[in-house]
Amino acid sequence: MRFGLFGGARTSLGAQPSDSQQLYDFVDYVTEAEELGFESVFLVEHHFTGFGQISASLNLLCYLAARTTRMRLGTAVMVLPWHNPALLTEQAATVDVLSNGRLDLGVGRGYRYSEFAGFRMSMDEAESRYQECLSFIKKAWTADGRFSHDGTWWHYDNVVIEPAPIQRPHPPLWIGANSDASIENAAKDGFNLLLAQHGTPEECGRKVAIFRRAVEAMGRTFDPYSVGTTRAFHMAHTVAERERQHELRIRFLRTVRQLSDPPPGVTASSHARAFAGEDDMKQHTETDTLIGTPEEIISRLKDYEAAGVQHLLLIDVGGSRESLRIFGREILPHFRA
Repeated sequence: MRFGLFGGARTSLGAQPSDSQQLYDFVDYVTEAEELGFESVFLVEHHFTGFGQISASLNLLCYLAARTTRMRLGTAVMVLPWHNPALLTEQAATVDVLSNGRLDLGVGRGYRYSEFAGFRMSMDEAESRYQECLSFIKKAWTADGRFSHDGTWWHYDNVVIEPAPIQRPHPPLWIGANSDASIENAAKDGFNLLLAQHGTPEECGRKVAIFRRAVEAMGRTFDPYSVGTTRAFHMAHTVAERERQHELRIRFLRTVRQLSDPPPGVTASSHARAFAGEDDMKQHTETDTLIGTPEEIISRLKDYEAAGVQHLLLIDVGGSRESLRIFGREILPHFRA
């Protein structure tokens, strides 16, 4: 079983751009994770949050490429509708070159209403923009020389995208999928898979098996590490600590829902709801979040491993270095081959 990190970095205060210590703390957190045996980091892309979110994921990955030596450097995900595809392809390839071929490019169409509203972009355009941008990226990384593109949203004439990535034909492409049909389509389209942040070990294992069968049906060899399962992680040694971590997790999920949902009276036909309600958030926290002592977390991870999950990405919203060290020294060795 392999472990990575999932999430993003923040500055201490959005109103104080010069206060960058929290960002450098995150960089140190990632570099220490590499030393402890974590094998990847996947950064989210979010905008207009109001709490100091570092939104330029590829820029941060460039810096992490210089501070690490072996970790895979991923995005989870770059929201393609918001990006100029030529510029995005150049930036992603630059990360791959500077990291000597360690980029994993996760892509998606986006789901937060506040972000689409901030960009003054209709969510109804998201699918079309996503498909066109993805098509351009694939063409740019496989074209033999210059090419032109005349689409619905973007137009290019006689261009060549430079630099070329180290990984050939291109860095692995990852996509988030959860329904059986979308998982099968991800395999057919050649993606690696990012599963949703909820579900029992048995349900996650079932979805890994669906992906595996679809990959093998295409005549390809299944790589168990091509499926990433993300789980929130909080160390708690007492009942009081466990209750506090539960409340912090639910508070975080409330914030995600507030940023995701349209305001009252606004209808967005393409909006994807983050969580159904308070009961859904509480259940997600109680059943799917890794909260407890090292022994309790080891036991729960063994359930995932037995179900067929081999690649687990951890979210620690607070970025506790002490919890990271405990995981690396007391938990991770139980899952090394």
